[in-house]
Amino acid sequence: MKKEYILAGGTIMLWGMMPPFTKLLLSGLSNAKTVFISSMIAFIFMAVLNLACGNLKRFLQYRPKDYVKMIALGFMGKFLYSVLYFYGLSGLAAGDACIINYLWPVMTVVFSCLWLGERFTWRKSMAIFASFSGVVLVASKGSMEGLLSGNLRGIVSCVAAAVCYGAFNVLNKKENRDQFVSMTVYFFSAALFSGIWFLAEGESIALTGAQTAGIIWLGVFMDAAAFLMWALALQNGDTAKLSNFAYITPFMAVLYSALLLNEPVDRYSVIGLLLIMGGIFVQMGGSERGASLFKRKRIA
Repeated sequence: MKKEYILAGGTIMLWGMMPPFTKLLLSGLSNAKTVFISSMIAFIFMAVLNLACGNLKRFLQYRPKDYVKMIALGFMGKFLYSVLYFYGLSGLAAGDACIINYLWPVMTVVFSCLWLGERFTWRKSMAIFASFSGVVLVASKGSMEGLLSGNLRGIVSCVAAAVCYGAFNVLNKKENRDQFVSMTVYFFSAALFSGIWFLAEGESIALTGAQTAGIIWLGVFMDAAAFLMWALALQNGDTAKLSNFAYITPFMAVLYSALLLNEPVDRYSVIGLLLIMGGIFVQMGGSERGASLFKRKRIA
């Protein structure tokens, strides 16, 4: 199996745990506090990882303007995405929030065709349609009334988070920087901006023992490790194929949410799962002719 699929598989397992796990944390912590502390932990983890791997010289190859761009990308792809997604999670069922947020692979494919010059083939069209239909079906519970009768601010927030993360994925690939360096700066950016927000709120930084353990797990594994693995997977593989593969995550989240939060699993989730899996198989079933503008670029 190609390494990009191993990396993507590990990411999906961790991301599937994130919605119910984060919702549990948000029941006792504010959005600002959760984003700030988890981002700071993720940044520290990445800094230590780079030090242990002898990667410090990699940071010297970039100029100040490169770091400005990375901080801007971190603002959009880590800080803004986390704030919007966590807000949606606080008002919606964890499974529903994750499913709605999983419009981001669609946005990733669209942006990759617009900005990276990747071919928009009939397989991509069919895969996007099938997977997107599955997401809409699960989110709406079979009717638009079901979608609109919920927490509209939470729904819009999750959609906005999806747009941010889809654009971030493609711009991160387009810049094609070292992912160990980039992810460290991205989490620094998220910690910086969320720290300003947190200080403005004037909250105490105190945590209980359970909250401390939970937010360390969130920062190290669900943030730093998962986002690094996903970025490496995208750098090494086809953006559209991997983005469709990621549609497994919301159904992992539904299962975890049922186990951890006792959220119900209805027939629309099952039908949506079949549509989404069908989209994945259509996308991965055929070989792509031609290469994208950035297909030759790989991480050493």
